[in-house]
Amino acid sequence: MTKYVVASANEIEPGQRKIIELEGRSIGVFNLDGEYFALLNQCPHAGAELAAYGTIFGVSASEGPDQSIEYERGRSLRCPWHQWEFNVRTGESWYDPRNTKVRKYEVEVIPGSPEEVVDPDGGMQKGPHVMEGYAISVEGDVVVVDTSRRRAGTQGKKVPTAPCAVTQSASTA
Repeated sequence: MTKYVVASANEIEPGQRKIIELEGRSIGVFNLDGEYFALLNQCPHAGAELAAYGTIFGVSASEGPDQSIEYERGRSLRCPWHQWEFNVRTGESWYDPRNTKVRKYEVEVIPGSPEEVVDPDGGMQKGPHVMEGYAISVEGDVVVVDTSRRRAGTQGKKVPTAPCAVTQSASTA
């Protein structure tokens, strides 16, 4: 399982997103009211930069015509080209959930600074960018994206991991 530190938790403000590149893939990491989600930055319909330019909005639902309408903020991502809509939490299309979905990545927030979040077998790998002459420290929690693939039917199962299982730093776009 490959995991990458992609940002400090406070770096992505609520309602905002950060576009990163991991393993040659452009991925959008979203902070929706303190919950973090990551989706491939490519619409499966026509290839638009879904995470970078898509619109986040809510979903309304009611049990019936005489029932109250419930509204949930931050549930959908609308493609900028043809307005296809996807559930931010699952990647499923609202129009065709069985056959069309955008790739979803697991995200977790791990307590500690990037310097504290290390792999016990070798530590965090240095990224391509190095600042010279200044000491840099980041305090607080970090946002971690898991790029490993899981077999169908196992997405809901929690895979036990060590709390310090981060193996690589990510370069951001």
